Amino acid sequence: MSKESFSHVTTWVFDLDNTLYPPSVRLFDQIETRMTAYVMNALGVSRSDADHMRAHYWQQYGTTLAGLMREHDIDPDPYLIDVHDISFAELEPDHQLATNIRNLPGRCIVYTNGTAPYAEKVLEGRKLTGLFDAIYGIEHANYLPKPENAAFEIIFTKDGLHTQTAAMFEDDARNLRAPHEMGMQTVHVSPTEQAASHIHHHTSDLTDFLSRLY
Repeated sequence: MSKESFSHVTTWVFDLDNTLYPPSVRLFDQIETRMTAYVMNALGVSRSDADHMRAHYWQQYGTTLAGLMREHDIDPDPYLIDVHDISFAELEPDHQLATNIRNLPGRCIVYTNGTAPYAEKVLEGRKLTGLFDAIYGIEHANYLPKPENAAFEIIFTKDGLHTQTAAMFEDDARNLRAPHEMGMQTVHVSPTEQAASHIHHHTSDLTDFLSRLY
């Protein structure tokens, strides 16, 4: 990684889950359990069928919700409130990460396929509150999920950011394809490196990566 690759960046876009906290926290395990239960109750299917649908819709549409909306006309708001009603007790403050984000030149925003209220609770648990100029959830993208190009276009237009001077940090590699096509620097934040033309940089440690940018 060369810090010069980011010398032009004035907007820093961060995904939330498994990006601003490590995957070992396993918050999404709780969310997936609640997703399965919601699908079971809403559609009257077995747990195994609900688990299959949850995973299949995530793979095909980008989020389970997108599949439920398109194929079953599920109302998104009750679903989003329910599945994000989890415990945040496992989150720990990362004061060095907070310092590194604070030191980045320009604006910092969060863009998640979760909701903005959920993101705020995660940031509170990590002691990252107040560091971001904006927080965008899937509700701000008209419930279109990453990796859809239209979702990014809606959010980036609302924010007014210039993609040619922006960077995107994301744990799901497929969600970096659209930002790359828009001219952003892309950083895959994951324990496992994935080689792809739309990924400029990889890190398994966001805190360390950011510390080397200034």
